[in-house]
Amino acid sequence: MMPKTIECKFTEDETRRWETLQAEQLVDVVSGGQVQQPTRVKTCWDGDAVYFRFECVDDHTVADYTQRDDPLYEQDVVEVFIDEEGTGRHYIELELSPLNVVFDARVDNEDGRIRVHTEWDADGMETKVWNEGDLRLYEIRLPFIHFSRRPEAGALWSINFYRIDEERDNKRHYQAWSPTGAVNYHIPSRFGTLRFVK
Repeated sequence: MMPKTIECKFTEDETRRWETLQAEQLVDVVSGGQVQQPTRVKTCWDGDAVYFRFECVDDHTVADYTQRDDPLYEQDVVEVFIDEEGTGRHYIELELSPLNVVFDARVDNEDGRIRVHTEWDADGMETKVWNEGDLRLYEIRLPFIHFSRRPEAGALWSINFYRIDEERDNKRHYQAWSPTGAVNYHIPSRFGTLRFVK
């Protein structure tokens, strides 16, 4: 399974931001095969922030947590892992629940020894969750102040997108944009590439 590349297009048109963007499908995190409840992801940027949008088919919701940095990964959630440097050693983990509850952390991953720093907050981040028909939509706006530099066209970040979805019988499904080959999202060597374009 080859890591993927997604284009992050520049746009300043807030009213039509998502209409012209190509969507990428999430797949089974282990096999790369099709999933039961499809998920699409889109991304774009402007002069101040990067934006992510998940479009999830979801006929059953499991979401009870209400506090920031609760263990959202134990229930239904979408996730973005961002490694600006591309080394696999330090990255941002963002999670968003169906109740619009946020988990945000900086992660140190030294040879598989993972330390998650939940004391860090992504100040200025904006999130939104709502339903349209059989879709649940999640949006994240993350300001560039949380990175070492403001990206320019051609910049590359390592990135991956994930979803955890639980059925009525408690069976859990693990999705990824770039499959990791295991039920483990913290495998940065399997992250894909986000390319900033204008």
